[in-house]
Formats: sequence, C-alpha cells, structure tokens
Amino acid sequence: MPPPKLPIGVQSFEKMRTEGYAYVDKTWFISDMVAKGSYYFLSRPRRFGKSLFIDTLDCAFSGRKELFSGLYLDSPEAEWDFTITYPVLRIDFAGGSLSHISDLISRLSSTLDEWEEHYEIEKSSGDPGNRLLSLIPKITKITGKQVVILVDEYDRPILDNIADISTMQEMRDCLKNFYGAIKPLDLHLKFVLLTGVSKFAKTGIFSGLNNLRDITLNEGYSAICGYTHDDLKTVFREYLDDLDLNAVKNWYNGYSWTGESVYNPFDILLLLEERTFRPFWFETGTPSFLITLWQKRPRLPAEYDGLIAGDELLGSFDPENIRTETLLFQAGYLTIKSWTADPVRGFRCVLGYPNTEVRVSLNLLFLEVLSSHDISGVRDRLYDALEQGDAEDLHSCFHSFFASIPHDWYRNNPVARYEGYYASVVYTYFASLGYEVIPEDTSNKGRIDLTVKTRTGIWIFEFKVLGVDTSGDESPLDQIKRRGYAEKYRSDSRRIYEIGIVFNPETRNIERWEI
Repeated sequence: MPPPKLPIGVQSFEKMRTEGYAYVDKTWFISDMVAKGSYYFLSRPRRFGKSLFIDTLDCAFSGRKELFSGLYLDSPEAEWDFTITYPVLRIDFAGGSLSHISDLISRLSSTLDEWEEHYEIEKSSGDPGNRLLSLIPKITKITGKQVVILVDEYDRPILDNIADISTMQEMRDCLKNFYGAIKPLDLHLKFVLLTGVSKFAKTGIFSGLNNLRDITLNEGYSAICGYTHDDLKTVFREYLDDLDLNAVKNWYNGYSWTGESVYNPFDILLLLEERTFRPFWFETGTPSFLITLWQKRPRLPAEYDGLIAGDELLGSFDPENIRTETLLFQAGYLTIKSWTADPVRGFRCVLGYPNTEVRVSLNLLFLEVLSSHDISGVRDRLYDALEQGDAEDLHSCFHSFFASIPHDWYRNNPVARYEGYYASVVYTYFASLGYEVIPEDTSNKGRIDLTVKTRTGIWIFEFKVLGVDTSGDESPLDQIKRRGYAEKYRSDSRRIYEIGIVFNPETRNIERWEI
C-alpha cells in the first residue's frame, strides 16, 4: 500500500480526507473549544494551517460525518452530534490583494450577497456591518438554527497596507465596524472564530467584539496548528527513512505558545518531498515592512535571543507605533522559550529563535541589510576559516566586514561605542552559519563573552573596547587565561581556540586580535 500523499498547499479538509492525503488529526481541539465556549480568537504566523483548521470546523458544523471517520471528533469521547447541522458563514481574506478601501468593501459586500442569495433573502443595503447585523437573525429564522461565523486572516487587509498609514486606518475602521456587528448577535450565534497573524488590541478593532476568548497563548492550544514531533513520527513515518530526526528537530521544530512546541507544516512537507534541509518557510517571503522597520530602529539579532517580554509586548499590535519585537513574535521569527505567571508580575516569558532555520536566515538577512551587499562569499570564507582552525583568516574576514558597515549605522546607534555592539555583530555572523553560538557563556570563573562550537573546534572570545574597558593592563586574552574559561571544555575532543579582541570605536574596527 502506497504511503499517504503529502498535502503540500492543500487547505481543503474534504480533499485531504477523500484523495489519500496525510492528515494530522486536530479535531480534538474542535470538540474542546465548542464544549468550553462560543467566541474565540487565534493568532498564528503564516503557513501554520489556520485555513485548514477553519475548513475543518466548517465541515464539522455542516455535518460532514463521512469525512471524520477514524478521527477524534467521530469517537464517542467527543460527543459530537453530526445530525445537528448549522449554517456556516465564512469570511476569507487569505487570498487576493486589497490595496484600497473600495476593494475591502467590495469583498465584504460580495460575501454578504452570496449569503443572501443562498438563503433566498432579499438583498439589503447599507455598510457591511449593518448588513451583517440584519442578515444573521434572518438566517436564524429561516433555518431554525444558530449561525457559525468563521473568519480566516481577519487582519490581512491591515497587514497588506501597514506601510500606508492612511489606507491602513481606513481598512481598520471598516473592519472595526464589521466585526463590531457580531457582538449584538449573541442570541443568533452558535460559534465564532477569528484567525490572523496579529492581534490589533490597541486599535479598537476588538472594542466592539470584546467577548472573544484569545487562545493564542493558552498552553492547552499551543499545538492547535502545526505538527508535533509525535505527529511527524506517526503520520509521516513512511517518509522518515534516511532522515536524521534530531537534525530535523533542530532545524524546524521549536515554535511554542507556552505549550507543546510544533513544526511549521510547510517546512516539514517540503523537507519530506525534496529530502534536503532548506529554509522553506523563511523563503516564502519576509514582509518588506519588517526590513524597513528594522532599519529605522536597528537592533542586532543577538539582542532578540533571550529577550524578556510580557503581555504588553506580545498581546497586541499597534500599527501606528510598531514595535519590532512584537512583529517578530507574531510573524513567527521569535517564539516563547520559557514563561512564568504570578499574581504580582503577571505573565513574563523569555523569547528566542525557534530553530536553526529562523536563526540562520534572519541573522543572514540582517547582515546583508547591514552591509548593503551580498555576503555569501564572505560566509563561505568564514566557514572554511573556522573548520580549518585558521584564526588569522578569521581576523581578516571580520576586519573586512566591519569596514563594510556604513557610517550611518554608527551615527544612528549610540551603543556602537560599547562592547555589546561588537559582540552582537560577531554573534550575528556566526549565527548565520548555523553554528551553536552561546553569548554570555557561564562558567565557574565568570561569563565568557561568546563561545562558538563548530564541528572541529570550540572558539572562546573575549571582547574589549579601546578607551572604554581597557584602562587596566589586562588584555582580553589574559582575562581568558586568568579565569580559565576554557576549562569547562577540556573534556571535549575538539580543539579549543582562545581569541581576545580589542575594538576601536574611532576607526570602528578591530584594533588588536590576540590568539
């Protein structure tokens, strides 16, 4: 019997279940959500399976029992009655481009037209919000059933126009009016789910629909979209021959919203199809406004790894006062590594890169923007220097790179006079190669500024800045030796390299390189 087909690009639940595609059962979440509430909001990055989950909900509420054979929702434990069906109204912003407010109004109006035609209701007039407010009770009266509303990519019209403040505000106000019409319809609604990438809590969109339960950071729903490691080993077991599962996990797993971590489905499906490790998800498109925002408020990637955040950073997105960290988290470039919650401080978490794919790709992207040219050749040379133990060529690589950073970067970054800045640039370069890079590496004698582990060696770096922290006689290499930083790695079979670097803030480059 042939293995199930890989559902690359398939977002139809019916197609998956009837045409032999592999399907990861997410129907437990449907049973749980309906049992516990009626109004939900879920934020997840692009290509994590939100559209498929919406379509699965549609089929469940439409009574498509034949599609759920063998799945949790069709088991006695789920207590789901497929004989009771509900009218399902879907609003989908996932496809197409909406670059003018007229495009959005036209999209909403045509959706309402279709519903009125389907239920043979006289066509109404007015803005989309008022039309929705009038339409839902009529559908309830005609069918004798409460209505299900499913909104896919509710925020797409805003995100697509976030660089154009005027258009973005028009889109926001229109959506605020439309979504706000849902709350007064409580008596007529069975279930409501809005999905998207970002939560615009500070923009007023949810002020009229404030009864939504946000399950984005709910531990129990962390795996509602995406594949768990167990999913990979069971559903796709026929495709795992000759694949190193530890390497797969390091490269692609790690996305977490306070609960079980998951893989991005797009990554896994293309890996299983093409049998090669590549940044499939990252290559599908980094929003240009992220790069523009980062250039306005530059911060080196090392500073994002280990960032402390709370609800004020993660919980909402203000397009008129964008925080890069919020955008990186909601877009999937940062994830929750650990978290705590207590009555005094509330929710706090530590953010970091989810996996090797994102860490390598994002660091490489920022390096190219920083230096304004293709650095692939320099990276190859840097890789060879590390693997061959050529510390002098490594010195030459970094000297050239620091020389390539435009003067404007230093002018816009007062921190560029301090050790942390230079350490972050070095970190960014090593991280773009995919190595294990440990900033502030702890030992019983103190903290190592930076440790890099390659296949052939362990590189220990100590940084100082001329005129800032070199007032004493001790050089950075002397500090490494005096404190015995290398001792924690003596049992490792790899060769150990100790490098002391002194930077000059006036020349903005390396003053001394000690091996």
